[in-house]
Amino acid sequence: METMMKTRDYKAVEYFVYHAFDLNNCWQSYKVASRHHYRIEDFGTWCDIIRLLDKCGKDIRNVKYICPINLKTGHDHWLKKADAIEQKRRDMERMAKAKAHEAEFYRNKSCFFGIVISDEDIEISVLDSLEAYKEEGNKMKHCVFQCEYYAKTDSVILSAHDHQGNRIETVEFSLSQGKVVQSRGVCNSNTEYHDRIIKLVNDNAHRFLEAKRATA
Repeated sequence: METMMKTRDYKAVEYFVYHAFDLNNCWQSYKVASRHHYRIEDFGTWCDIIRLLDKCGKDIRNVKYICPINLKTGHDHWLKKADAIEQKRRDMERMAKAKAHEAEFYRNKSCFFGIVISDEDIEISVLDSLEAYKEEGNKMKHCVFQCEYYAKTDSVILSAHDHQGNRIETVEFSLSQGKVVQSRGVCNSNTEYHDRIIKLVNDNAHRFLEAKRATA
């Protein structure tokens, strides 16, 4: 605080006297910024930037990072970067958890691999790997991977796409009920092909039931 008082940075004193946590985390960055005559207009936003930089593995004593021309733009930029890093970390954790079920997944689901249902516009195929579940969830923006549908022993999960490879809907077929229990497009929406996809899979229900019986 003495340093701030000497430089007459009363705005900094006013902020940090009530935010000791930020003072501890941002003090070194503040000293560097002050030496370069950088004036901080919004200490809350600036301290957020320092924390985000730290999460992103950036040098929080580097003027290039800690003295943005526009605080809001800098904040939003590093928030996006930090969110991407956190998302990658969560994805890695989910995949590691999924890998623990991989042997069971192949034991329960491999009998359905290779089943393809199609008509003149649509092709529907079984998701045959954990990576395929992850990709399907990412592209379709739903929870088929996050909610561990690969571990559902009663379900076969399929991806419906056009003949150019564009995903249309993700399909869940129930082995105990012998029919489709849900089919979802991007963000869990229904597409113009929704009813057609369900009918196609239901018309081929015997193929899944026969494959299951063959391994019993």
